[in-house]
Parts: sequence; structure tokens; C-alpha cells
Amino acid sequence: MKKIDVALGLQWGDEGKGKVVDVLTPIYDIIARFQGGPNAGHSLHFDGQKYVLHTIPSGVFRKGAVNIIGNGVVVDPRIFAEEVAELETVVPDISARLLISKKAHLILPTHRVLDAAQEASKGSGKIGSTLKGIGPAYVDKTGRGGLRVGDILAPDFRARYEAARDIHLQQLKSYDFTFDLAEFEAGWFEGIDSIRRFTLIDSEQVLNDALAEGKSILAEGAQGSLLDIDFGTYPFVTSSNTVCAGACTGLGVAPSRIGKVYGVFKAYCTRVGSGPFPTELFDGDGERMRKIGFEFGATTGRARRCGWLDMVALKYAVMINGVTELIMMKADVLNDFDTIRVCTAYEADGGRTTTLPYELTGTLRPVYREFAGWRCDVSGARRWDDLPPELKSYIEYIENECGAPVRIISVGPDREETIER
Repeated sequence: MKKIDVALGLQWGDEGKGKVVDVLTPIYDIIARFQGGPNAGHSLHFDGQKYVLHTIPSGVFRKGAVNIIGNGVVVDPRIFAEEVAELETVVPDISARLLISKKAHLILPTHRVLDAAQEASKGSGKIGSTLKGIGPAYVDKTGRGGLRVGDILAPDFRARYEAARDIHLQQLKSYDFTFDLAEFEAGWFEGIDSIRRFTLIDSEQVLNDALAEGKSILAEGAQGSLLDIDFGTYPFVTSSNTVCAGACTGLGVAPSRIGKVYGVFKAYCTRVGSGPFPTELFDGDGERMRKIGFEFGATTGRARRCGWLDMVALKYAVMINGVTELIMMKADVLNDFDTIRVCTAYEADGGRTTTLPYELTGTLRPVYREFAGWRCDVSGARRWDDLPPELKSYIEYIENECGAPVRIISVGPDREETIER
């Protein structure tokens, strides 16, 4: 039987997974998103245009590919409808290209209110939520009180919605938070009607049948491995399993069906929102990375924190995901740096470690190794042989440390600015 390949992020998200999936889609029949919600922002550049996807898989622009929103995803109907409306101008047959799992959970308007109220109550200890209602939706899922996409087909759906809403309104009484529910509800039921335009499926059956028929499938992850609810920098994490194992539960495929695991990472590191970041830069180098790499969140617009590549964290992510092939993004952002630094270990009061500790506290001090910068524009490179020796050495070091080959190097945002080895 055919195996399902997985593409996921190895850092704190924003690695460039959208471009990677778009580049890989021509060799796959099906692209299936397996977790997360509209807190994701996958940016794609081609034909002089930029597109940002939040819920819909990044293979939607490639004719002939089927795209599936899996059961592990949480869907906000209003945001989904807005995304569809924007895409229809360039993908008029989107309803034929996109299928939605009946078992995917719905983000309710009151989930967004709860998200905002809970984040506001944390004061200085804010997680850095995107305030899209993702966390409360997953809480309801695990608490067995959520609504699923398949529920919209039920004749009593409105009553089910009102029952869930009323429970949330009762919960909100414990917060000192003012809100206008009508504002949050606006467009939500229109979004439900938009979802009804699409084919709703038992995605686990569809995907396993496709594998049995020999079709090729790429599972698309959102966020990054260091934001995984179990293995990330808890509590500053997302609410789902972003690692490879999440593809099994988020799509309903067995572990034995996993094939290649593409691990996507930037040539440096970024992070949006709160949470530990050992290699974060507060100097001119960090600001240059942010400016050159246009490091602002595709979903929130927030400035991303920037820093040098963290090899300790990267090797950890490679390990827990079973990465078979690495994909390096944004190599071009480091074009003009004289020296490139990589964190190879952490020093703390207890000594030096090369493994990720239980907590990444502020007392950790990164130990750096320096590499010569390539000091040239690599955006025009299209073959491995076009790259300067300094960049090749940097890549080969990463391969040796991680025990996996770098198969793709991105040297710009456009789908054409890509080197495949």
C-alpha cells in the first residue's frame, strides 16, 4: 500500500510550509491538512501575487490536486467563508478541489470571546494567543462538548449551537470582560452556509481508500514542532499536536502508513508572541533579519522575534518527528551577514547541555559556533552548483548534525526561487 508523506515545521512556526507544500503538490494527488485552525498563515508567492491561506490546504492552487481539511483541524465558518471568497477569483472551481472532514470541529463565536477573555485575564503572563478561539475549541473537543462540521447537516443544528453557546456564556460570567456577541456572531451562520457548498466526507475512509488505490498523499501541518502541545515550550504552545504523530490522529491514518517526513526550517529562527527563545537577538543583526525577511505574522501582522539557528532545538525536532528530508527556507535573508552563528549547546548553572531541557528558562546561555557568511545574493540560484561554498558548508554542517539530507533550499519567496537536490 502507498504511504502518506508529511510536511511540517521544525521551529516555532512561520518556517515557510505554505511555499513548500505548493512546490511539492505537483507530485501528489491529495493534500490533507491535519491540525490547527485559522491561527495558521501559509503564504504563497507566484505569478507576481501573494496569497495567504489560513484553513485551506496549500495545494489548492494546483489544478488536479484534491485538498482535504482533516478531522484534526478546527474551522471558523466566518473566516473560512472569507478565505473561499478571496480564492474564488483565482480558483473558481474551489468547491471541486476542496473536501472537508465531517469530524473537524467548529470554532464558535463564543470560543473567540472566551479566548480573548482568558488571554486578558493572564495579565503579564499572556501566552500570545492569536485570539481566534483555537484553544477553547480544542478544550471543548477534548471535553466532549464541541460541535463538528458534520453537525451542520442535522435538522436540530441551531438548537445544538445554542446549547453550546449558552454553556460558554455561563463560563464568561466568571471573567471581567465586556463583549458584544452579535459582533462575533456576524457572518458566522453565513459561513455555515458556505461550508454546506462543499462535499463533507469521512476523511479517514477517503484517505485510506486513496492509499489502497495507490494515490499519493501529502499531509500538511501548521505551526511548528516547538509549539506542540506535548513537546513544545509549554505553556507557550498551541493547542494541538503539530508533530508527525499528529498526522495519524488528525487524518485517521496508521503510523505504519507514514512515509517521508519533510522537516521545514528557516536558516535562522523566529518566534511570534510570548515564550522562551534562547537565541533571540536584541541587536542590529536581529533587526536586519526582521527587515530583510519581512518577519511579520501572516495571520496577526505581529513583528516576529528573530535569532540565530538553534541546533539543539532543531535536532530535537528532527528526532521527535522522524524527519527523513530537511527543507531549508529563507537562505537568502542571510546574504549580507559577514558571520553566521549557530547555537550548538546551552550553558546553565548546572553545566552545559546539548539536549533540550524540560524548561527553556532565561538562565540558559547559548553556546555558538561561527561560520563565514556568503556575502552574495543567492536569490538567482536554481541549482546546488550555483550556491557559494560558504552556504554549502553551512548546509552540510546542518545535514551532518541532524542526520538527514537537505533536499530543498529556498532562496526567495516565489515558488520559482527554489533549489531541489
